[in-house]
Amino acid sequence: MWAASCLASCCASCTCGLCASAASGISRRSARIAYCGLFGLFLVLSWILREVAAPLLEKIPWINTFAHTPSKEWFQVEAVLRVSLGNFLFFTIFALIMIGVKDQNDRRDSWHHGGWTVKIVIWVLLIALMFFLPNVVTTVYETLSKFGSGLFLLVQVVILLDFTHTWNDAWVEKDEQKWYIALLVISVVCYIAAFSFSGVLFILFNPSGNDCGLNLFFIIMTIVLAFVFAVIALHPQVNGSLLPASVISVYCAYLCYSGLSSEPRDYECNGLHKHSKGVSTGTLILGMLTTVLSVLYSAVRAGSSTTFLSPPSSPKSGTGKPLLASSDVEEGKEERKGKEARPVSYSYTFFHLIFALASMYSAMLLTGWSSSSLENSELIDVGWVSVWIRICTEWATAILYIWTLLAPLIFPDREFA
Repeated sequence: MWAASCLASCCASCTCGLCASAASGISRRSARIAYCGLFGLFLVLSWILREVAAPLLEKIPWINTFAHTPSKEWFQVEAVLRVSLGNFLFFTIFALIMIGVKDQNDRRDSWHHGGWTVKIVIWVLLIALMFFLPNVVTTVYETLSKFGSGLFLLVQVVILLDFTHTWNDAWVEKDEQKWYIALLVISVVCYIAAFSFSGVLFILFNPSGNDCGLNLFFIIMTIVLAFVFAVIALHPQVNGSLLPASVISVYCAYLCYSGLSSEPRDYECNGLHKHSKGVSTGTLILGMLTTVLSVLYSAVRAGSSTTFLSPPSSPKSGTGKPLLASSDVEEGKEERKGKEARPVSYSYTFFHLIFALASMYSAMLLTGWSSSSLENSELIDVGWVSVWIRICTEWATAILYIWTLLAPLIFPDREFA
């Protein structure tokens, strides 16, 4: 025990030293990437502690308060939830602090971009403090995380819709034949991939000799939605395009696979049950990759003033102020240049909120969405809760996409960005 504590202390000291060195080189432009790096470090730490922290947590009296020691899986879930809670609090605190920041002259703007050594220390302390809290706190956080994860999945959908429409508009604006051909080719390839993938799902999740009506319903619904997307997008009265429809179809097919592959391994309609370890690892990697890409894309798109991540327009400097005398203009010319208020290019509050929700989602992904759904230490993201979360996310994606196409027709007097 003493050796383990000593080793953990040495690793923490080395990590803090490396992070402090890296923090000194973070500039204003690289701050968003630094936050993504911190989130990535949280994912790695959660994964490691999930595998190695159970024996240590068993020896902590305020965590192991039971007459009979719980299973190893329970302590694995506790480790992940406590790390996730610390990361969630870190980004939630910054989201609250940054409310109302509209220009770069606000002192909080420098807090968002600088002070990385202090931030890393606070991040480490918050995560460490979570292991001193009673179990009831993590139980409440686990329940809240299921709702927060649902919000994050909806944010993923909005991000995907924003990405596909931006991609389509960028190529259409070029107004050249080769770009139109490229749009058509990519759209056809995506639709072929979506329908082919759905065909594979029939083979994997509808084994012969079993009544798999629920799985068939999920797969057929995915195929029907792909056709509906194309029909609505190509309707003459709808200002749609085939590219977003095809990309959303592929994403829905992926969500359908992700949901079906999360079915319990002893379920007769899960054709992947003979490869439970490999499938669970693959599900984890795909889920984590999706999470990281969503967070990274949120950070990058936050720099654009046309996205939903942008804050309300800030009033320009000098509005409503009396004109200065010519002598004052000469004396303070350079000073005013340095102090001119420039509006921030994205909402810092929403930026940090994305990371907070992603922390909840990552915890649910690593714990299978419920502490009672873990069958053994090798299975990740398995259980009926996970299945319905993914399927409902697929349907929510379809509803949101169809709404983006039909809303201008239903409300012709309103302007939709």
